[in-house]
Parts: sequence; C-alpha cells; structure tokens
Amino acid sequence: MTEVRFYHLTNNSIEDVLPLMLERAVSRDKKRVMVLAGSVDRVEYLSNYLWIYSDKGFLPHGSKEDGRPDMQPIWLTDSTENINEANILFLVDGGFMDCVNGFDLVCNIFDSRDSNALLSARKNWDHYKKQENELTYWQQTDDGKWQKDSNF
Repeated sequence: MTEVRFYHLTNNSIEDVLPLMLERAVSRDKKRVMVLAGSVDRVEYLSNYLWIYSDKGFLPHGSKEDGRPDMQPIWLTDSTENINEANILFLVDGGFMDCVNGFDLVCNIFDSRDSNALLSARKNWDHYKKQENELTYWQQTDDGKWQKDSNF
C-alpha cells in the first residue's frame, strides 16, 4: 500500500509550489523523485523553470533530453517508466500512473482553477482508492499553507 497525497492548489500555481516540495523531498534521506507531467512540452517547460526559479540557486534535475537518469535526483518525464529508481512520485498537469506500488509516496498536485486538472485528480483519487492505497487530501489555505481535509 502506497501513501498518496492530493494537494489542491487554490491560490498558487504549480510553478510556485512544486520547487519547494521537490526541495523537501530530495533533502529527506536522499530520496529520489520522479515528476510525471501530462506532456513532453510541459516536461520541457518545468525543466527550464527549475533551473531559474530562484536567485539563490537551482534544483538539480534531468529529463530524457539530458539523459543519465541514474545520476538525476529529480527526473522529469511524460513516461510512466521509473528509470531513475525514484522513491517519490509527483503527478502534475494530468500525469497519471496506473500502479504506484513501487513508490513510498505519491503527490498529486492539481489546480482547482483548471477544470481538467480537477477532473483528472478526482479520477486519480477513485483509481488509487480502488487499489486500496492510503489517500489523504490537502487543501491550500488563504495564506498558502496546507490543511488536511477529509472531503474531496
């Protein structure tokens, strides 16, 4: 059984939230992360964004374009193959993986201002619930923090 967390964005964009979540994920126990996006274009955009999102530095990562998945702590992809042997999976922009049993943690981040993203997250919730994974729902508060909620 895998822990699957659903993060419901209401105030910030994925670009605002994803880098901070990735930093936390890789800093804990040297975890490896896979970010599964809905398209090749989105993978390319996120890859470029992670190099420049902060004046204080960058977030080491790679994608198919860069190669060497075994050397990448964060792997951005539109494929469900876990080639960097990640422990943590992030699903963004409609990314979906049928079976998540190989991961310690799955984080499905979605923006409620995007009706397709909301619909996709609800489908993912139903799918992972049927597989008897441990699901939790987190909604963003007005001040940008996360509040666990029982309703989704």
